[in-house]
Amino acid sequence: MSSIELTSSQKTILTALINLYRESESAVKGEDIAEEVNRNPGTIRNQMQSLKALQLVEGVPGPKGGYKPTANAYEALDVDQMDEPAAVPLFHNDERVESVNVDEIDLSSVHHPELCRAEIHVQGSVRDFHEGDSIRVGPTPLSKLVIRGTVDGKDDTNNILILQIDGMEAPVGEPSH
Repeated sequence: MSSIELTSSQKTILTALINLYRESESAVKGEDIAEEVNRNPGTIRNQMQSLKALQLVEGVPGPKGGYKPTANAYEALDVDQMDEPAAVPLFHNDERVESVNVDEIDLSSVHHPELCRAEIHVQGSVRDFHEGDSIRVGPTPLSKLVIRGTVDGKDDTNNILILQIDGMEAPVGEPSH
């Protein structure tokens, strides 16, 4: 499929739909998407029509109806659609967040630990995370890396938390991969 250029509003709505769909595993109502992205339900309905035309969402009629993302939606947002992703836990202020799973961890400036930041890409919403919140990620499946940090910023559209790293630990010894 050729790459589809989405507006930031379409990306935000599509990302919210995918996150809500992952949580419920059933069709998502437009009102729920509107609440998640803090927009008017009418705006969501209008955007859904254009996303349907792009074959990124499908409408599900009936009382339990709503919207479902298509495989093209995951591809358009470059999101992996995994059946059983490896569980990488994320703790928010020392409480495990069950509704998210860590997708990817990008580290910057590892040569200067005092400047080191981590971009934590998650499957699930980052709406409830705020600057200054304490985060712990891990252990990761192979290297058993655990990262502790403080939220420095976030990207709601792409489900990314930006952490100032307070500490990183990985067991010493042979990696399991």
